Amino acid sequence: MAAGSARSKTAARKTRAPADKKANVKLDPVDYAVISQGLIAAAKEMGTKLVRSSYSTIVREAQDASAALFDRHGNVIAQAELIPMQLGPMSEIFRACAAIYPPETLKEGDFYINNDPYGGGQHLQDVFIFSPIFYEGRLVGFSGTTAHHLDLGGGNPGLTPDAVDVHAEGIIFPPSLYNYDRDWNGGSLERLVTSNVRVPAQTVGDFYAQFAANAVGAERIRQLCDKYGATVVMQAMEELIDYSERRFRAALKEVPDGVYHGEAYVDDDGLSDEPLQVKAKVTVKGDSIAVDFDGTCAQVRRNLNCPWASTISATLAAIKSALTSPDIPFNEGVKRPISISAPKGSLVNPNYPAPVRARMLAAYRCFNAVMHALAQIVPDRVIADGNDSTDVTSISHLDGTRYQVYLEVYGGGYGAGPRKDGCDAVDSPLANCTNTPVEATDMDFTHFRIVGYGLIPDSGGAGKQRGGLSFFRSFEILKDDVNFAIYSDRFRLPPLGLFGGENGKRAACEVMRAGKKIPIASKSKVYLRKGDILTLFTAGGAGYGAVGERPREKIAADLKQGYITKGAARAVYGQKG
Repeated sequence: MAAGSARSKTAARKTRAPADKKANVKLDPVDYAVISQGLIAAAKEMGTKLVRSSYSTIVREAQDASAALFDRHGNVIAQAELIPMQLGPMSEIFRACAAIYPPETLKEGDFYINNDPYGGGQHLQDVFIFSPIFYEGRLVGFSGTTAHHLDLGGGNPGLTPDAVDVHAEGIIFPPSLYNYDRDWNGGSLERLVTSNVRVPAQTVGDFYAQFAANAVGAERIRQLCDKYGATVVMQAMEELIDYSERRFRAALKEVPDGVYHGEAYVDDDGLSDEPLQVKAKVTVKGDSIAVDFDGTCAQVRRNLNCPWASTISATLAAIKSALTSPDIPFNEGVKRPISISAPKGSLVNPNYPAPVRARMLAAYRCFNAVMHALAQIVPDRVIADGNDSTDVTSISHLDGTRYQVYLEVYGGGYGAGPRKDGCDAVDSPLANCTNTPVEATDMDFTHFRIVGYGLIPDSGGAGKQRGGLSFFRSFEILKDDVNFAIYSDRFRLPPLGLFGGENGKRAACEVMRAGKKIPIASKSKVYLRKGDILTLFTAGGAGYGAVGERPREKIAADLKQGYITKGAARAVYGQKG
């Protein structure tokens, strides 16, 4: 399949508020400092409310959800420190709704909803809800949340690795406008969702958590308006965005101008052994930066296609993490100096109705390709490849008329950096999910139990700085006819080391059945039997810098902690004893 000639492009944009009748009021620096920190704190509180109010383990424990505050035009002002992948393109997802239903036509109780990958969204499971914030009848902003919903229907519980199109992956909410009291809260939209999912209590419960978090954000904005007035608060919103832009443009001016190239590969599409190439050309010019994914392979038949919003998010995350200070608020201002483009019909900008459920795999290769390009100009600010894959597993069972659907997102080893070893057994940079405690799975599920969980020695790539260790998790299956589905990567192609660092260990999945080991492909679906032992092995992080430059005391410490074995210490580092 050849990529189309049409291209999608997101360019640096300067979205300014129209003149306000009180806009000439000078913003006091002290007021701005207090309000701006209040906005950031409110977004973080929204995230906490969302996680603590949720029903599913994927949100309650893994924290696969995000929250943000917006100005009245849909520009991101502040966001919770949750999932970078979900947060980057939130304003684009908002604008897809606002283009159909202008914000000035909204009233109290209305909300936008969108999960359409071909309507500004990402994949169907991430449902975005935006609620307008009114103060004394005046629209002053929006609160927005997204949550990964455990089940939204589709052809298989939890996830559908063999979906032939996006419609097989679940319910699609196109950019839409509803009213909470009329359409949710026992209304027709809630009943529609309830009737089309396998775990309605969890799914609908997580929707209510999103509305609760949006309400918290709205209340905090109104409290700021009570104290400072709506005009001053909106001025502070604009200034916070401008502040981030100024800081980021100043950082870009310190990067040498030029054109730099990087590439990365997804193992395969689940149908053949052919790797899927992602290419990035990064152009730095003055205080702006452009990324072009021309040369990336064409979209595929399986669900690895990456919607445009996800490509934007992955690219922003790589640039922000490598080129800016962590204290620069990640809002609309950071995005203004960046433009991103990709051929339509490519893996990173697919045409409808290509399936997209596993879009994170291609998104991570966007992240890697950009990081490899940036390594040529800022080698002291990048990291080597890590697990960098959303290892998603779904273990579900139908017991009579009741479904139990367990889904978890796993990480692995982080890539090493110029100053530190990679983190061990953590989620990858775009996701940032936490693990689900064994105790939580014991309480919620009866069709399996976790019987093994630990770090894998020698899985991190050697180097001056060692890659992070990967981990394994083993499940004993307690009932027959348990549905297991997975999408993952790094089974064939390992994480690559940087500047002489060695590659990380590859991932794997297997089932032990009656003493026989059965390998499981990285993108597949199988039925498990009572007594099976299912084990997932994630990938380790790659090393950074020459192996011979690793300090002896660090090698000794790794040996003492069991991070490396004596055999590896001798073979890789030449360590005696």
